[in-house]
Amino acid sequence: MKYMMFVCTDTEPERDESTVPDIDVWVAENDASGRRVAGNELVAPSSATTVRVRGGELLLSDGPFAETKEVVVGFDILECADLDEAIAVAAAHPMAYGGRIELRPFREF
Repeated sequence: MKYMMFVCTDTEPERDESTVPDIDVWVAENDASGRRVAGNELVAPSSATTVRVRGGELLLSDGPFAETKEVVVGFDILECADLDEAIAVAAAHPMAYGGRIELRPFREF
């Protein structure tokens, strides 16, 4: 089953950096196992463009749609047997310690 893993900042990060896993090791292990299908970091939210169409008119605005303290800073697409495996993969990600990880399964059509 495929999961979208949103990697987000947090207002309450882990304070003990010595317990945080290395991102290069996480990527290498999950790429090698085939659990990580794709992933990348995102540039700052200030570079975002919000696109809407209202009444047939294209409306563009700079920056993110919502102002929040937490920001999506990256993503990974995971291929896991089930939610338990996806949770284990997410829990081993460094941003689980200094940020937040959100997992969402892809809708099956």
